[in-house]
Amino acid sequence: MNPEITEIFSSELPVGETLRIQRARFAPEKVRPDAKRISVVSGIHGDELEGQLVIYLLAAWLREHPEALRGTVDIYPAVNSLGVDTIIRGFPLYEIDLNRAFPGARNDFLPAQVVHALAEDVEGSDIAIDIHSSNIFLREIPQIRINKAFSEATLPLAKQLNCDFIWIHDAVTVLEATFSHTMNERGTKTLVVEMGVGMRLTKAYGRQLLRGILNLMQREGIIETPTEFKVREPFTSEVGEVFYINAPAAGLFVPALDHCEVIEKEQWIGDIVDPLSGAVRESLYAPNGGVLFTLREYPVVYEGSLLARIFGESDEKN
Repeated sequence: MNPEITEIFSSELPVGETLRIQRARFAPEKVRPDAKRISVVSGIHGDELEGQLVIYLLAAWLREHPEALRGTVDIYPAVNSLGVDTIIRGFPLYEIDLNRAFPGARNDFLPAQVVHALAEDVEGSDIAIDIHSSNIFLREIPQIRINKAFSEATLPLAKQLNCDFIWIHDAVTVLEATFSHTMNERGTKTLVVEMGVGMRLTKAYGRQLLRGILNLMQREGIIETPTEFKVREPFTSEVGEVFYINAPAAGLFVPALDHCEVIEKEQWIGDIVDPLSGAVRESLYAPNGGVLFTLREYPVVYEGSLLARIFGESDEKN
């Protein structure tokens, strides 16, 4: 099955080139009136590439199993195509984070036109999945981040996505300018997946999320296949607390643990060292037991730099 490729936005650029945002649609020849539509989006940040691998794997699976498709699958691999091409997180020249520019407008400045076109095109989907990586500094286990205001509708879907952690957070004003908040407000149940590290691909994470998306689509009737997609049971922030570890000094962070380890309170996390003197400036220890779900990837740190996040029960519950 070859998808239908549609240009959802284009604009002539001053350099003589054209900015194009494209969508690929997979759908059966005859779509039932009650069939659902899912949209999978990545590349809102130009330095986040993990989602492109997931979308490639999903598109390849759909091409190989056209007989399984019952609903509509729309994929948007590179929303911020200029950022992807120039390896820039935001929208080049405008210094704008596209995920802080929604819902945008047709006659606004260029970044706002891009996000407006995306929101308009995705609107009407039953489900949307917005895939993000971390930045170049941190590595994240596959996790879903849900605004508490929409958790009643989205949490059951999140549990089907084969991720390790579901982080339900309170609404913050800036979140109202994100893709997920905009689409949830418009009636499309939207989930934000965060995984891996910026500017890199983590193949194991890509395959893990693909299985989750296929499982979700199967349960929602978008695909029909005899294959059972077994998924892991995620832990959720409803039953615990997130603890942060920040650098108390500048230097080179040398971790002592692997990402996604289960650790105990006061366990050694790693050292901040001074290469010039050969001294250990600070040794870091876990403030609480739990799962190490975020770990510093880029080793150069300054005072206050985020080194790790741990999810676990607070001392009051132990």
